Parts: sequence; C-alpha cells; structure tokens
Amino acid sequence: MSTLVDLYPPFGLHVVAGPLELRGLTDELLREVCDLAEAGIHDPDTMPFYFPWSLAPVGELGRNTAAYHWSKRSTFTPDDFCLDLAVLLDGQVIGCQGVAAKNFPVTRTGETGSWLGRDFQGRGLGTAMRQAFCELLFDHLGFEEITSAAFLDNPASLGVSRKVGYRPTAVQRIQRQGELALNQGLVLTPESFVRGGHAVEVTGADAVRAFIGL
Repeated sequence: MSTLVDLYPPFGLHVVAGPLELRGLTDELLREVCDLAEAGIHDPDTMPFYFPWSLAPVGELGRNTAAYHWSKRSTFTPDDFCLDLAVLLDGQVIGCQGVAAKNFPVTRTGETGSWLGRDFQGRGLGTAMRQAFCELLFDHLGFEEITSAAFLDNPASLGVSRKVGYRPTAVQRIQRQGELALNQGLVLTPESFVRGGHAVEVTGADAVRAFIGL
C-alpha cells in the first residue's frame, strides 16, 4: 500500500543542523505554520514580501496560507515547483524555508524565500536555517545556483544573504503596495556558499531528486 511519502516525496524530507530541523510540510506541520503566521511575522508598517499575503485578517491569513501550500503540492512538477519546508527549533515550528524553480532539470537554479515568527527573529536563526537549506539544495538536490532577492529597506534579510555568501546582482524597480520599491537581486554558487557551524544530516533526498526530474 502506498504511503503519503510515496505519493508526495517532499513529505519525507528531513534536515537536521544542530538544534534546527527542516521537515517536509505535512498537514500536521502546516497547521502549526498557519498558527505561527497568524501570531505575527513583521511590523504592520513594513512589508518584506512581494505580495502582502501576511496582512490578511486573523483567521483568513491561516486559511490563505494553507490554501497556498495545498495548491503548490497539487501543481508540483520538475518544470515548475515550490519546495517548502517547515523550520523547527528544539521541536517547535518557528518558520518556513522554501525554493521556487522553473525548468529545473535544465536550469538547475531556483529562488529561495523564507520567514520566521516574530518571537524568533534577531537570534541568528534565519542565517542558520538558510545555510542548512542551501546545503540540502547544493549537496543533495542537484542545484548549481541559488538566487534570492530582498527590498533595500529590509536590511535583516539582506544581512542573512550576505552571511550565507550570496552576491548582489541587479536592483529592480518594482511596485509594492502601489508605491515604488527597490529590490536587490542576489545569487549564490557552491564556490561562494558559507556553510554553517553544524554538520547537516539529510534523509529523504533521493526520492525528491527523482520527483524534481533528476
């Protein structure tokens, strides 16, 4: 009889880096992620995301978050996927880390994105979870390049990228909530990648490699 991991291999991904874990976003973990999002991610006067999804009212925000992740599961193909993992600290869900890729078997690149609950920010956890995730992508899932981006008025995100080894590329002028915002592009390669201080243990990657077309 098939298991849920057989049907959707990302459920079986498990990354351990010291006290941090990154796990496949099962419905049980997704419920905790939704509760965490509703508890707050950022000051309401700031907006770190391209699309202001985090401003939805309590109740609606949780449903929207669940619906987004369910939709990404249902449309996951090697040519267009979002691989999102729950981030846990000592067993408690503290945020999400993911990568979006198109035509991956050819391009071998994708754009990372992440968020942390407000209670867990400013403690170096954003850097540690990005390092563990990038090690998963480079060493186990066949990525040859990783990109990211952050608004110039989001120094915390830019600081994480700098610590991990991302290099700046072009600055884009885009619309954010009806106003101009400057978005800094970033790129990471295996040669520039700054690894974390903990050994990273990965299970479940072989099935995901096949799932993304390798």
